[in-house]
Amino acid sequence: MFKIIEQVFSQEECQHILQELEQGEWIDGAHTAGSLAKRVKQNLQFDDHNDDAQALSKKVESRLLQIPEFVSNALPNKFYPPKFNLYQNGGFYGAHVDNAVLHNPYSGEQVRADLSATLFLNSPESYLGGELQIDTGMGVQEIKLNAGDMILYDSGALHQVLPVTEGQRIASFMWVQSLVQDGKARMMLAQLDSNIQALRQELGDEHDSVLQLTELYHNLLRYWTVS
Repeated sequence: MFKIIEQVFSQEECQHILQELEQGEWIDGAHTAGSLAKRVKQNLQFDDHNDDAQALSKKVESRLLQIPEFVSNALPNKFYPPKFNLYQNGGFYGAHVDNAVLHNPYSGEQVRADLSATLFLNSPESYLGGELQIDTGMGVQEIKLNAGDMILYDSGALHQVLPVTEGQRIASFMWVQSLVQDGKARMMLAQLDSNIQALRQELGDEHDSVLQLTELYHNLLRYWTVS
């Protein structure tokens, strides 16, 4: 899975989020890293032990659940609540793989990390460096998106954030446990759903082909869903 989802938030909405983040406290990102990741992590994270941080986290999660493209590709079951990070003054996050299992800091619920996501919140022209490098298995991709755009990718992929040498890179990051654990099955379902939506526009909801493919989609989803 390697999917860019544009305009999760408008640029104006991103500005409002950034203004709210300016009012809060940022802490050393190493506090939330695993024992190995601490050695290669140099950034700041928004302190999520306050009501404002949790409200912003819920705002991001709620918006994502309203975006058909995200829902189709992620098939979300559980979120590890969205957090916020900041890179500046050469800050970076070296090559690493995300933990397979996380614990929701608010509920303590266990979350299997199937998908990772980074939602960019400020303009790429406002900072130098800070590209997200992801090894897709078919080569390394460098990602630096417009404010409000998001990259969704497999949590098992080796990735890193290159040093920010000028300005600030501010983003929200999160993990998703999908209803469908198998990545290939999830990709096929997303492709099938995309084609169904195109056929609905062309043929209408009551066309036999639309109904049959919709039936197939839901039966495959039922078959592949992990309880």
